[in-house]
Amino acid sequence: MVKTLTIRDDVYHRLARMKREGESFSELFLELAEKRRFTGDDLKAYAGTLSGEKYRRLKKETKKARKEASESIERRMKKLGYDHA
Repeated sequence: MVKTLTIRDDVYHRLARMKREGESFSELFLELAEKRRFTGDDLKAYAGTLSGEKYRRLKKETKKARKEASESIERRMKKLGYDHA
């Protein structure tokens, strides 16, 4: 089945620039739909999928990774002379 969509010219031109050579607009739309951002409704499907222990471990690991990333950024900023303290 084929459907006709009406879009503004500026949107068409942006999509046309995104499209790879030989790729159809349908293929582009499918790729974009698969890559779309999760919404709150999408996340509801995952509610309760982690056990208490797995959740605590994931939370701890995430906190540690954020701290390490933050410290790394601060070291790089100081090295470049951007001491914000």
